[in-house]
Amino acid sequence: MYIKKILLFIVLLGLLIAAFFAYYVYNTMFVPNTTFNNEKSYIYIASDDDFLDIKNQLEPLLKDLDKFEVLAKRKKYVSNIKPGRYAILKDMNNNDIINSLRSKNLPVKVSFNNQETLEKLAGRIAVQIEADSLSLINVFKEETFYKAKGIDADNILGMYIPNSYEFFWNTSATEFRARMFTECQKFWKSREAKLSDINLNAQQVGTLASIVHEESKQRDEQPVIAGVYMNRLRIGMPLQADPTLKFAAYQLPQYDGVIIKRVLNIHKSIDSPYNTYLNKGLPPGPIAMPDISAIDAVLNYQKHDYLYFAADAERIGYHRFAKTLQQHNANARAYQSYLSQQGIMR
Repeated sequence: MYIKKILLFIVLLGLLIAAFFAYYVYNTMFVPNTTFNNEKSYIYIASDDDFLDIKNQLEPLLKDLDKFEVLAKRKKYVSNIKPGRYAILKDMNNNDIINSLRSKNLPVKVSFNNQETLEKLAGRIAVQIEADSLSLINVFKEETFYKAKGIDADNILGMYIPNSYEFFWNTSATEFRARMFTECQKFWKSREAKLSDINLNAQQVGTLASIVHEESKQRDEQPVIAGVYMNRLRIGMPLQADPTLKFAAYQLPQYDGVIIKRVLNIHKSIDSPYNTYLNKGLPPGPIAMPDISAIDAVLNYQKHDYLYFAADAERIGYHRFAKTLQQHNANARAYQSYLSQQGIMR
C-alpha cells in the first residue's frame, strides 16, 4: 500500500510538472506578446547587427522580452540572424515573430526622380535602403564598372532611370547599381523601335531629354520642345539651349552657390563642351536626370516647323513657339521685359 501511494505521488507529480512545462511552453511560444496598438510595426536588421541589436529594437514592441529570448535561443535564431526589413503584427506570439524574422524579409519601394547629380542620387537612395550615401557615391563613381558596360563617364547619370522599384532594404550599394543597369537595359529594350525611328541611340536621347526636361516640366509641351531641338539637329543649327549654359556655368568656381535666374550674353561665351551656343550637336552627356516623360517626349517628338521658343510671360511654365527669328525675337523681348519688371537681372 505504501509503495502504491509513492507511485501515485510520483505519477501526480510528473503530471503536475508536465502540465506546468506545457503551460510554460504554451505561454512562451503561443501567447500574444506584442504591446503596440497599430496593426503592424517594422524592424530593420542591418547586415552587421547581432542579437543584442535586435533585442533593443524589439524591447518597446514586446510585453515579455525574456520569453522571446528563451525561445529564440531554443530555436537557434540567435546564431542565424538575417538582415532585412521585417513586420511584427499586432498580437503575434513569439513563435510567429521568430518565424517572421527568419524567412519573411519584406521589400521596400525605392523611388527617385530627376536628381541633378550622382551625389544627390546617393543621398536620395541612402534614406531608403541600408547602404549609406558614402558607399553609394563611391560605387556610382567607379568608372571601371561603366566602361565594362559601354557607358562613358559623361553618361553615368543616364543609367539611372527615375522610377519606383522594389528592393530588399538590406540591398548593398553594388547590388543597387547592378539592378539599375538591368532596369536601364529593360527600359531601352522596350523602346528600341522608337530609337531606330528617330536615328538616335539611348545615350543621345537621354542627353536631349535632360535638356527638354530642364526647359519645361509641362508634359503636354515637352514633345513640342523636343521637336524644336530635333529640327535644329536636322539642319545643323546649334541647339542654343539655355539650360546647358547654366550647367556649364555651374562647373566653374565663380558660380559656386550662385543661382542663375536669367541667362546673359556672358554665359554664352563660357568655354565648355556643354555650351550649345558655341558647339553644334548634343553635349557630351545629360545635364540632369530627365523624367521618363521627357525621354518619351524625345522618342515621340512632335513634328512641326518651329525652330525657336521663348518662355511665355502670360503662362508661366509654358513657352511661345516661332518659325522665324523675327517672331522669336519679339517673343523673347516680351519675356525679357517681364523679367526686368520682376527685378530679375541675373
